[in-house]
Amino acid sequence: MENQILLNGITVEQLATALNPLIDIVDKSVGTISEDILLTIEETCGLLSIHKTTLWKHTKCGNLNSYGFGNRIYYKKNEVLEAVKPIKH
Repeated sequence: MENQILLNGITVEQLATALNPLIDIVDKSVGTISEDILLTIEETCGLLSIHKTTLWKHTKCGNLNSYGFGNRIYYKKNEVLEAVKPIKH
């Protein structure tokens, strides 16, 4: 019973009202974290359905920013998704 929380004398509505501010905080922090997800070259190519050569060309011409850590190259997921633009017909 160490990991159990017992609530007596509180309605479901009161519990929901009490938890709403905490849920908002968690939603905001999760959104912030997911925006800065780093993708490897392979993950980025899979996300965009392109070959490594194409990814390299887009990085070289400045369409995508790459980030290095040691000898590894990463891309920020939010920046990759922002680089995808709609085509006007």
